[in-house]
Amino acid sequence: MEENRLTEKTAIVTGANSGLGLETAKVFAAQGVQITLAVRDMDKGQTALEDIKKEAPGASIEVMKLDLSDLGSVRDFAEQVKGKMGSLDLLINNAGVMVPPFTKTKDGIELQFASNHLGHFALTGRLLPLLLKAPASRIVTLSSLAHRGAAIDFDNLDGSKGYKGMKFYGQSKLANLMFAQELDKRLKQHGLSTISIACHPGISATNLFKFGKREAPRIFKGLMNRYFQPAAMGALPTIYAATEPGLKGGEYIGPDGKGQRRGYPAIETPHPAAHNEEVSKRLWEVSEKLTGVSFDFTS
Repeated sequence: MEENRLTEKTAIVTGANSGLGLETAKVFAAQGVQITLAVRDMDKGQTALEDIKKEAPGASIEVMKLDLSDLGSVRDFAEQVKGKMGSLDLLINNAGVMVPPFTKTKDGIELQFASNHLGHFALTGRLLPLLLKAPASRIVTLSSLAHRGAAIDFDNLDGSKGYKGMKFYGQSKLANLMFAQELDKRLKQHGLSTISIACHPGISATNLFKFGKREAPRIFKGLMNRYFQPAAMGALPTIYAATEPGLKGGEYIGPDGKGQRRGYPAIETPHPAAHNEEVSKRLWEVSEKLTGVSFDFTS
């Protein structure tokens, strides 16, 4: 990664107060990127900003509130960003929740599908005009190994007909991957220079691994540190997807080690379920309906 390629570029990283998002922001800051940390908890966001400033004292960073589970918050955030920025080079759709107890958002949507997929879908659609104004801008959306074997259950997106935390997590991560791929197809169909890339961190030790709202037990954290790769390594596929010059859009980036669980970034082949065009188009249409956000590719 050449420093001068990133200096003065702008980036928004969702969920940047900890884990993969924080590590991604640290790398960007060191390379001169102007970063917006889009976070649900402003206190944690401010702490993250101070952590980044310790490593990159001259970094240009701000913290803004964004709750991806609340479509009103997504709308307000996007309007604030449009009031501040003339263009946007990098949108990193990183934030996520994993296997919480069954919860419906204020919009009546199951929490994982709402936060992990629909919130990022709406955010991307609302910020697309800024992305299209930046030459060769990129949208990077984080999926997961959990997309393997998952399916989109269109008849039970709100979980009212039954809920299993891991099943719904896999569904949301498959949705992330399908969205990233479908978005890139549509960008190319319109002859635009913006590209969309999906990635996943392998199995990384981040605070996604919580037991509902409780912290993971100490013994579990010990096992995480022993068997999972650190968040700084887990963030490498994101960094690669955002900066590697040779990527054309539509790729899926993950660790190159055994089972893609850890290692250095490489282009991977998604599970066949991610290539179902009929499901991808239906997911897009349902996402537009549930969020009230349509993408304008003519900006």
